[in-house]
Amino acid sequence: MFTHSFIDMPVCVVYVASCHLSQSQLVSLTLSIPDRVSDLKPTDTDSFPTGQLLLFVVSFARKNVRHRCKMALKEKSYDPNESSLTFVDREDASDFSCEGSTSLRALMSCGHVVTPTSLKNCCRRLLNQGKSRFVCGQSGCNAEWSYEEVCKMALLTPEEMQLFEKTMTSNAARSFPTKLCPKCKCTVMRRSQSNLRVCCTVCPANKGRTFKFCWQCLKKWRGLAPRSDRCANYGCTNQSVNILRHCPDATFESVEGVTGCPSMRACPTCGMLLQHDNTQCKNVVCPQCRKEFCFVCLKLTKKCLITSEEYMPCSRGVAPRQTSIPVWRKKYHKQVASVCSK
Repeated sequence: MFTHSFIDMPVCVVYVASCHLSQSQLVSLTLSIPDRVSDLKPTDTDSFPTGQLLLFVVSFARKNVRHRCKMALKEKSYDPNESSLTFVDREDASDFSCEGSTSLRALMSCGHVVTPTSLKNCCRRLLNQGKSRFVCGQSGCNAEWSYEEVCKMALLTPEEMQLFEKTMTSNAARSFPTKLCPKCKCTVMRRSQSNLRVCCTVCPANKGRTFKFCWQCLKKWRGLAPRSDRCANYGCTNQSVNILRHCPDATFESVEGVTGCPSMRACPTCGMLLQHDNTQCKNVVCPQCRKEFCFVCLKLTKKCLITSEEYMPCSRGVAPRQTSIPVWRKKYHKQVASVCSK
């Protein structure tokens, strides 16, 4: 069936049933064929559709066939008459997947070039990483794109917008913990990280009145407010503070001359409890906020290393045991809040 002259040519053989093959089936079939005719085995012909077959010999490498089949599906493209967009003739630096979009290139607010497809894929990657905000990420650019700009520039469909909003809300909820109101079981988000008193404003079990409870012990609030350590209920204690108070001292193997340093510390940025493994240097990286700080003096590493070294005692000695948990001063972003309120 194949002559010798075909063997080393960069061609792809596509068998297509002349009837009843949808566009998606055609694309799936085309992408499954070998790179070259020489890659075909005699038994491969048995697996192709039977019936009235048409043979298309395409004189392109498989990559080109793959590209053309993707383009056969409806691709999003900018309207060249859209006056609100700034079109440029530059390479799309956001096209990490080498989609090779045929759409016009347009500038984002930060000045970087995108196409609808590359922007959508970029934002989907951020959402899959647990992010709820869209940051450019190009070399040296940390500009944040608004959700409205992403919707416009990525030409998101209503279905895609619904998926984006659902994922943004879910990711934001993981970043800003919620608890259930002990009275009505509604989900409540804590507005101030330095105040344990939380108000459930929609509590139907409280006859329309605001129900106030303690974020820590989940009982009806008693005592003065605001307070960050405890309410007046018996037994309301911060277990993290108890751990910091009573944990044993660390014994560093590689840091010289350091004694009396607790083996547990609360990250000075976000408050997450961390334990030093007593090996290597005195600096640790918090897995939650990604800040690096000195386990001994509790300063950020950059500040500590101005007057000290990684394996030497700190100039101001060992910081005392912590008696409170630092509050992470991150803000609930406006665009996430607007999405959550929909």
